[in-house]
Parts: sequence; C-alpha cells; structure tokens
Amino acid sequence: MGLVEPRRPVVLVVEDEYLLRLNAADMIRAADFQVIEAASADEAIAILESRDDIAVVFTDIQTPGSMDGLKLARADRGRWPPIKIVTTSGQRIMEEIDLPEGGRFLSKPYSAIEVSGVLRELTLEHDPEKWGPVLQKDHAQTKR
Repeated sequence: MGLVEPRRPVVLVVEDEYLLRLNAADMIRAADFQVIEAASADEAIAILESRDDIAVVFTDIQTPGSMDGLKLARADRGRWPPIKIVTTSGQRIMEEIDLPEGGRFLSKPYSAIEVSGVLRELTLEHDPEKWGPVLQKDHAQTKR
C-alpha cells in the first residue's frame, strides 16, 4: 500500500484586484496551503456553497458585488461556523470587535511571514507538528 499524502488546508482568497489576489495566492501556496480564488464576495459565496473543504476565507474588506468582505466574513461565520476568517485592508484598520468571532485582520501590505503565521495559527489542528520546520524555513528566507 502506498503512503497517503496529508491533505493540505484549503484557503479561499477573495480579492477583486487581480495582481493583489495573485500575490496573496502565491504567498499562501508557498506556505503549503491549497488555494481557491474569487474576485468578489458573490463568487466566494457560490464557491462556499459548492465545496465542503474550505478551511479559511482570506478576504479583502473592500470587494465589489452585493456585499463587502466584512459582510462576507459575517455571512461565513453564520452559515459555515467552522471556517476561519482573515480580513485584509490597506485603507481601514479593523479592531477585534469589528470582526466575527475568531476573525483575524491583516493590514496591507502584508508579508508572507504574516500571512503564513496567521493561517498556520488558525489551521493548527490540521497538522501541528508540520509547522515548526516550515516556520524556520520562512524565517531564514526573510533574512536573505
């Protein structure tokens, strides 16, 4: 029997600006997560309704469509409570009280270390022993 590769947590990246979405997705993939991308909150809701493997929604607060990223985060918390939420913005600073319970906020521009750190913290239950060596690798890359 062959070895089974551990399943990587899936992160849904919601960002309307293509280059920012691409950059975030690249950072998240480099941190060893699977990535699904959406350009709006409406597209994200459709993805969430069709999949049951999303571990984290990583969303910009300013998104086009029928709801912004903060409303998306609240909808996620109400409909899919196990999904973790990370909100981002380069224009607003969010306090913990502004976010759904357990939600996190990253201010733009964010670094790969910040992104990987918050995602690992939120998804620690997937494979806690895996993250130690990866964090050391990330830290070594930032010193170059």
